[in-house]
Amino acid sequence: MARVAVEGLEKRFGATVALAPTDLSIADGEFVVIVGPSGCGKSTLLRLIAGLEQETGGRVVIGGRDVTDAPPAERGVAMVFQSYALYPHLTVAGNIGYPLRIARQPRPVIAARVAEIAATLDLTDLLDRRPAELSGGQRQRVSIARAIIREPGVLLLDEPLSNLDAELRVRMRHEFARLHDRLKTTMIYVTHDQLEAMTLANRIVVMNGGHVQQVGAPIDLYDAPANLAVARAIGSPSMNLIPGVLADDGRTVRLGDGTAVATAVRGRPGESVTLGVRPEHLVAADDGVFAGAVELFERLGPLSFAHLGARGAVGTIVAQLPGDRGVTLGETLRFAAPPGRVHVFGADGSALHAAA
Repeated sequence: MARVAVEGLEKRFGATVALAPTDLSIADGEFVVIVGPSGCGKSTLLRLIAGLEQETGGRVVIGGRDVTDAPPAERGVAMVFQSYALYPHLTVAGNIGYPLRIARQPRPVIAARVAEIAATLDLTDLLDRRPAELSGGQRQRVSIARAIIREPGVLLLDEPLSNLDAELRVRMRHEFARLHDRLKTTMIYVTHDQLEAMTLANRIVVMNGGHVQQVGAPIDLYDAPANLAVARAIGSPSMNLIPGVLADDGRTVRLGDGTAVATAVRGRPGESVTLGVRPEHLVAADDGVFAGAVELFERLGPLSFAHLGARGAVGTIVAQLPGDRGVTLGETLRFAAPPGRVHVFGADGSALHAAA
């Protein structure tokens, strides 16, 4: 079993809190992706699990064993970095087999394991090449092969695709999904790219400011973000967020221009709130309350996105349109949103709940 549990785990650098006391449980064989902006603590959490950082408090339990004080090599984990970290003077076979060589495994055993792992990751024809002769995607596969050759219980991946171009990122996402399906290894994957999180994860952990904000299945976080940090982290394009105030009924949000937006939540009348609606939930309507002149139009094949309002202005709105919709810059468009698709976040950033 390779269940991972962190209990009250924290990390401070002097007065700076890199990771506030955190509890997180990851099931055996689960693929968990940690997302959040730069400096939110996601890589720190990963390095603490790996044993590459010394915790300030709390503990790490892997497979039922407290490994808080164990060195990295004795934790049953392997780590893949964004830099690949391959040895340039070794062949692909030499790089993959290096951990077994350090463990003093017999040469026949190393050769057999290298051949097996290479076949799994489609590297068999590259075993005699050196890293300089490989593409970025091939180098990343070699890095993964080296990490899994010792059959770790947990595979940790720290932004492994950040150095690849867009096309390779897509291909490597497919590789990771297939690899997890084959190996059934517990994987913890750190990224700032929410698209990677949505396509790969069984569960997503959203972090911000050293704190875990929400943990759940991708669609759950997408449909019901717990707070503004999660709303900003999940979704591409991002959720439209517009400041407003709750009207006397506690359900209607009045925007800065006096526009009234019906919602399905209930809050405290007069409370300053943030209204949220996703671009794909806006519906074209002649009497729609979301309106503005088109200042940017992006045509992306089957879908298009219209940006309404002055660039960078508060309350700028992005709306999704069919790919064949024609739009003129400067044209005013109007949209409505079903009340059940409108999110409302209180003054503290927490999501308000549906009215009883």
